Amino acid sequence: MQKSLIALAMGGLAIGMTEFTMMGVLEDFAKDLHISIPKAGNFISMYAMGVMVGAPTLIMATSKYPPKKVLIFFMLLFTIFNGLFVVAPSYSTLMIARFMSGLPHGAFFGVGSVVASQLAKKGKEAQAISIMFAGLTFANLVGVPLGTKLGQMFSWRLTFGIIASFGLITMLAISLWIPNIKNLNKGSLTEQLSFFKKWEAWVLIVMISIGTSGLFAWISYISPLMTNVADLPKSKIPIIMTLVGLGMFVGNF
Repeated sequence: MQKSLIALAMGGLAIGMTEFTMMGVLEDFAKDLHISIPKAGNFISMYAMGVMVGAPTLIMATSKYPPKKVLIFFMLLFTIFNGLFVVAPSYSTLMIARFMSGLPHGAFFGVGSVVASQLAKKGKEAQAISIMFAGLTFANLVGVPLGTKLGQMFSWRLTFGIIASFGLITMLAISLWIPNIKNLNKGSLTEQLSFFKKWEAWVLIVMISIGTSGLFAWISYISPLMTNVADLPKSKIPIIMTLVGLGMFVGNF
């Protein structure tokens, strides 16, 4: 396996952990901040809002730069704002840091998919992209349960500190292992936005929105659901998160 694809997969691991670990440590997070579970859930929503805002704006803003530098920049943002989330002292500063840490999420996968396809051998483009997303799968199966367990045993701040360090490691891996490749994006911003004139684009957006909303409607509060409704001990949450990750993995097939 090419080291360059491993570097992209490491980014998927870091991003997957920062997105889904909050759901596993939600109860501990709320207790530490002395807030209610619904109010703690705002941090999941705020991250999602960062993803929604960052994906199109960051990709458009960096469309003329070399992909390698763009990926490093995205992971730099990821590392900085996850690091700030670890040390932020108040509810408002935590919310800002959480929003900002979501900005590079979709943009990284968008640019990373293009880079993976360029690095792949002819006819192996889809396989290369799947290797990058394997990092996200590994996050759901292993990273999130471990992060949840560490958050329960020690502190959610330790968990997100480790996630920030993964971002730093990914930056180094991209810098060392991904070659300098040409930017093949020759379309203007107007040409890119013209995609939204097609009805197929809006059908696709609606389909993805409904599917994602259905998933996050229950997974966001899986920790309190399992402890308060299913009456399971909190120590079982990491195992539940593993099963959820396994279900998502199987569902992709």
